Amino acid sequence: MKVFSRMNVAIFSLCLAFLVAPLCPAQGQADTAQTSSTDVSQRIKELEKQVNELRSELAALTGGSGSAAMANSTPPPQNNLAPTSGAATAAPTGPSLAGLLGPTTLSGFVDTYYGQNFNNPASRTNTLRAFDLSTNQFGLNLVELVADRQPDANNSRTGYHIALGFGQAMNVVNSTDPGGLGFGQYLKEAYFSYLAPVGKGLQVDAGKFVTPHGAEVIETKDNWNYSRGLLFSYAIPFYHFGVRAKYTFNDKYAIAGYLVNGWNDVVDNNSGKTYGATFAWNPTKKFGITQNYMAGPEQTNINTNWRQLSDTVVTYSPTGRLSFMVNYDYARGDRIPTVPKPVYWTGAAGYVRYLLNRSNALATRYEYYDDKYGVTTGGFTNPTPQHLHGFTETYEHLLAHHIMTRFEFRRDMSNQPSFMKGTTPVMAQNTATAGFVFMFDSREAK
Repeated sequence: MKVFSRMNVAIFSLCLAFLVAPLCPAQGQADTAQTSSTDVSQRIKELEKQVNELRSELAALTGGSGSAAMANSTPPPQNNLAPTSGAATAAPTGPSLAGLLGPTTLSGFVDTYYGQNFNNPASRTNTLRAFDLSTNQFGLNLVELVADRQPDANNSRTGYHIALGFGQAMNVVNSTDPGGLGFGQYLKEAYFSYLAPVGKGLQVDAGKFVTPHGAEVIETKDNWNYSRGLLFSYAIPFYHFGVRAKYTFNDKYAIAGYLVNGWNDVVDNNSGKTYGATFAWNPTKKFGITQNYMAGPEQTNINTNWRQLSDTVVTYSPTGRLSFMVNYDYARGDRIPTVPKPVYWTGAAGYVRYLLNRSNALATRYEYYDDKYGVTTGGFTNPTPQHLHGFTETYEHLLAHHIMTRFEFRRDMSNQPSFMKGTTPVMAQNTATAGFVFMFDSREAK
């Protein structure tokens, strides 16, 4: 440090001498005129000598010549086209995943869990559950990979959405569809989109897509609880195959229309078609209502019995931490030989979620499902009427930015001995589940 201080003083003095020298003759005073240029030159030579000595000392400290040390102290020019030999250059930054994919995004997750049924059923399976079927063991709920390109009026009006899945959830979702065999078993969604130049843009999708009905969805990460409720499992369909059109007027109103084969079938089970509509109203940022309606023949090879489904979802968030949701379903129209009039089923569910902080949340669900004639829970051949209740409490913790954990206790009750305790039928079951979901999204890759 002393060497650099002395050197700075010497350089400053040298610069000052050069500035003072040309000014001296211009003063006009007698005493200044007597100063000879020889004295100034002598002073400059002494300063140059001091600078040379300091360069030598600096070279000794840095292990090189003074000129080399001074040269290396200057940052090299940033020239990636023709870098100077031996100069340090920064490694070029590789292209990001988002840059390589362009308008297409890749996302997905891995969803696994460990379930414990306190009835310890001999089959090691939970009764009347949609996806978390395995108990007293680890289970793979769903592995999903999504490729998505949204249509855009400014770039391309065409787009697509493909979602592939593997696990217990996909086995259940595609279990009733003849077209869900082979590769179709792993296809959750596959449709292409066109943004028609109508108003702000009318989006038309054609292919396989998830149902608009219900308060819950197939993906665990997008629900408040880990397990799926009774209404999701029995009151509504999972998906449709056909055409839908969506139009958003503004941030308060949106509508959609559907023309599809029916419920949960790529290959239609009759020659009729199912029609549907959605109306969404969000008068404020805290309150919203979505009303869905769908009607069409759903029984195999029968076009005369039209099943009608009304699905209502109401959301309310009075604060940024507290949220409420209510779901109501009513369906009727199918017929069975033992009942002279059309059968029906109905149910309601209430949800409360409280965000403790950015990483922790609590969610409670209570639901009632009335399968009056037992057709959704028991089938059309030998149906058994059931009245079901369910209570679920879920604790969510974000273990890391991309890892979600959920710990859940659930109690299911029925008016029928629908559950198993060992090998004995009982009317209730209690379960505990620990779920782990790892998520990724190419839009976050930089």
